[in-house]
Amino acid sequence: MSDPADRPNVLRLNPADNVVVAMRRIEAGESLADEGVTAGELIPSGHKIAARAIKSGEAVRKYGQVIGVATADIPPGAHVHNHNLAMSELREDAVQRAAIARQEPPRTFEGYRRANRKVGVRNYIGVLTSVNCSATVARHIAEAAERSGLLAEYPSVDGVVPITHASGCGMASSGEGFEVLRRTLWGTAANPNFAAVILVGLGCEVMQIGRLKSDYGLTEGAGFHAFTIQDSGGTRRAIEEGLEHLKAMLPIANAATRSIVPASELVLGLQCGGSDAWSGVTSNPALGVASDRLVGLGGTVILSETPEIYGAEHLLIARASDTVSDKLRARLAWWETYTARNGAQMDNNPSPGNKAGGLTTILEKSLGAVAKAGASPLVDVVEYAEPIREHGLVFMDSPGFDPCSATGQVASGATMIAFTTGRGSAFGCKPSPSIKLSSNTEIYQRMSEDIDIDCGPIAVGEASIEEKGAEILDYLLEVASGRRSKSESLGYGGVEFVPWQIGAVM
Repeated sequence: MSDPADRPNVLRLNPADNVVVAMRRIEAGESLADEGVTAGELIPSGHKIAARAIKSGEAVRKYGQVIGVATADIPPGAHVHNHNLAMSELREDAVQRAAIARQEPPRTFEGYRRANRKVGVRNYIGVLTSVNCSATVARHIAEAAERSGLLAEYPSVDGVVPITHASGCGMASSGEGFEVLRRTLWGTAANPNFAAVILVGLGCEVMQIGRLKSDYGLTEGAGFHAFTIQDSGGTRRAIEEGLEHLKAMLPIANAATRSIVPASELVLGLQCGGSDAWSGVTSNPALGVASDRLVGLGGTVILSETPEIYGAEHLLIARASDTVSDKLRARLAWWETYTARNGAQMDNNPSPGNKAGGLTTILEKSLGAVAKAGASPLVDVVEYAEPIREHGLVFMDSPGFDPCSATGQVASGATMIAFTTGRGSAFGCKPSPSIKLSSNTEIYQRMSEDIDIDCGPIAVGEASIEEKGAEILDYLLEVASGRRSKSESLGYGGVEFVPWQIGAVM
């Protein structure tokens, strides 16, 4: 491990940048010899420092990209943050980087090959709800199975997961809101991490089980049962009926076994939450390398959180065909209209925690967030919870709210989630395991029981982005083969199902 005294006190990310990043807390009056300036005030770790004089109205650059404009004259060595940097439409000299398609030697993991040929990495039984009114019954079915010791007889079954939500009624029976929830429910049920699914309704809701079955051509059988509380005769009888269905499903689910499958069968959702200024320097680029390598193996990677690519979309457009670029532009235009209609702005993001960690504008946050997607070609853009049909890097439209975004990714087919964090996020999303990657060593040490891999050594030169990317990919394949991630060991994932609610609640 290198001696901290030998490390630089600031980090320059691109020769064209007019700001540098503080590697640690910088005291007022401290000399920043590599940049030839003196800190004019206290600068928190991860925050930006002016490397030269920046005039009011001039573009501020980080990563070689515009992250906003100065709102006042900024002297060399000054702290650059909310008080003197603002969002801007200025994009001159935006660097558009061409896609790079990697080729990787074949790799494998041990997964569950389902009857439809899709591959899961876990073997759960799901108890889904069509409406919030059936949430308690679904939860009681899962809890009764756990309490009774029933699952002990079926060691190959990872558990029973209640999938509950806050919608399903008080909504229009057609339109965008209805379609999004319908896609999300059945996409989640169809995720190959579920060996079997029970669908529970109340009976009088807008999201009718009969319509779901008809729309998707579903027939009941060994892996799928559906019923309503009203038809069962009430809460207690519905729980008993659910347990009977569960008892019939468990032997079938338990018979599933892992087999060696190519890494091309893995579908990985990318998330970042509680980001800080190091996220775009360490964990996100390292995850980007792992993403590129997985795509090079023929796998699928899902980038999401549309508000968090806003301002960095040119980096994705440069890696896409005209058709795919048009799809992405259309989703961004929808978001501009959507936020304006609700009295918000796209630059409402970053959050207070992001800003405390050194991120100032959505442009800065987005440039770091897009790094998760590496440099692979963007092969498709899909709407929230829409099934993924292409192998490679795909963008799925979603809010930036992590549980909601990950819910859509799982419904689209993600069998794993890789989640970077700088401030410390605690999250899981059954049935798909989630791994955590810290952007800095301090948060890794503070939350070591929650975070799987520390990417902080990249910032101090103790590991390269390529090395950490290789470590992440190795770990992903281990978890895909059955190793428990830290969030799984802590029991996360049972209450994080958060479908995106769009439209009127009536």
